[in-house]
Amino acid sequence: MKKILSLFFLLITLNVFAYERTQIWPEGKMPHPQKHQIAAMSNETRAPGFNPDNFRGAYLEWYEAPDPADSKGVCMILISGGSYTGCVDTRLIDLWHETFTRMGVQCVNLVYRTPRPEGLPIYQSAWEDAQRAVRIVRSQAAQRGYDPEKIGTISMSAGSHLALLMATSSLTPAYEAIDALDQVPCHINFALVNAPAYVTTDADVAGIPASREGYGPDVKLSPVFKFDEKTCPMSLHHGGLDPYSPNGSTLVYRQLRRMGVPAELHLYPGKGHGAYGLDRGIEFLTQMGFLGELYSEVPIMNGYASDRGRAEVIKENIWPEGRTPDFYDYQCEPYIEWHIPEHKSTNAIQIIYSGGAYNTNTPDDFEVAPARRYLNGLGVTVVTLKYRTPRPRGLAKHTTAWQDLQRTIRVVRSEAAGRGLDPNRIGIMGSSAGGHLTLMGVTSSRQRSYGVIDQIDRLPCNVQWGIGIYPAYVLTDGLEGGNTTGGNDDSAVLAPEFNFDLDTAPMLFIHGDADTYASMNSVKTWEKMRAMGIQSELHTLALRGHCFQRTASPFTGSFNWLDRIAEFIAPFMVDE
Repeated sequence: MKKILSLFFLLITLNVFAYERTQIWPEGKMPHPQKHQIAAMSNETRAPGFNPDNFRGAYLEWYEAPDPADSKGVCMILISGGSYTGCVDTRLIDLWHETFTRMGVQCVNLVYRTPRPEGLPIYQSAWEDAQRAVRIVRSQAAQRGYDPEKIGTISMSAGSHLALLMATSSLTPAYEAIDALDQVPCHINFALVNAPAYVTTDADVAGIPASREGYGPDVKLSPVFKFDEKTCPMSLHHGGLDPYSPNGSTLVYRQLRRMGVPAELHLYPGKGHGAYGLDRGIEFLTQMGFLGELYSEVPIMNGYASDRGRAEVIKENIWPEGRTPDFYDYQCEPYIEWHIPEHKSTNAIQIIYSGGAYNTNTPDDFEVAPARRYLNGLGVTVVTLKYRTPRPRGLAKHTTAWQDLQRTIRVVRSEAAGRGLDPNRIGIMGSSAGGHLTLMGVTSSRQRSYGVIDQIDRLPCNVQWGIGIYPAYVLTDGLEGGNTTGGNDDSAVLAPEFNFDLDTAPMLFIHGDADTYASMNSVKTWEKMRAMGIQSELHTLALRGHCFQRTASPFTGSFNWLDRIAEFIAPFMVDE
């Protein structure tokens, strides 16, 4: 009777979770079986009549096939987290399954053995299950209608640690071969990695939150990740306040850059342990071509050709006649323009300027005009700056531009109240050399770039936020041009002109992963700010170089980059 009841409850459970299931291991062949381990999602363990003896073997749960008309020929393996003590992310699994199936992707849930094995590394049995699972998934590609070289993962926490093992270490056998299936390769082709746990050496062996927050000269990337020749492109997502340190993701990203593997890194300020930015992951898959052929690239300016929504433009010089510091007659005359929206939604102010290697700059090109018009359309007042170029002789390349920026911030602050704006909510934004200039404005406002010439110069020139778009000249391997080591070497450190003083403000960084002015310019600055307790945001864009937004393909991060700005500045836009 007991066996009959057990079978009855098993049938009820399988009816509740009615998708097709494939056992990963043949009977009696599962490596390292341990009596305390099961393979079940947390909603299964909570179901009436759950019997652990019926859930000893890892399995794959195949969801419904996508509509053939929409099929992208891709299979996505879904991997829950749970500290290697359980598979707990049922809501995420449901979200991922529903999202990607709707997009034409075949989804399959990997339910691996937990809790942690005894006498083995905490991940060992799960890794064995994962390698065998990929082989099954690859072997069934033809019958299920996807490309065997378009298999990827989306994961969370310990599941992301497992996904990193799958993505970086497939040429290292996790178990001894048991049959012909084990001759099938177990590499994956892409990975969307959310909040990977145990990635740094202050967390990996014990399987704990990073005990030193991923910092310290002796804290490294865990050696369990081999980064072999089958290492695949990845999109890494991490909250800036995650106790499973986001430095783990920056270190993984850095190693992928060393290897030339396309990757994205997305870091979210003020966020703890969780999965963020699913849309960014979809943009990554789109850019990489996994969701079909890319749309043709279009000039971003095409979408922002009109100044509709802007009611008033006011142009003014920033220096009194004859009082410009370090004046050179061959440099252009600096000025600002106030672009005041017809329907103002906030009293905050955004200052924007372009790049140009400190040899030229313009407030009317693709680096400035789209952002100006976009923000004006949202009701934000924008001030554009034309700073002095070309470079001054006998001074650091940025000196006169920095003087112009400090003066601009003071002028804007002095006039804000009279225009019904807030003098204490000012942000700055620049691209390339303008990104370097933004870092000067954000990190070094307590240092004077010129002497006092009038009462305006008694005002502070600190800002409340900064936006750096592919900032150049940030690291010591690229002080005069592209980064000679890609910014990846330990010898490439932050340029000495950045003071990181006590008025240093949070920043948003957006950078092409393939930029010769390396994305590590942004990443290493982000790491420095986090070490100071400043929560900043960062997005790198796979396959994209310098000036990524000059032209871009729809539905990619390069095309949607302005939305990242709106999201980042939203908290600063709230009027009291």
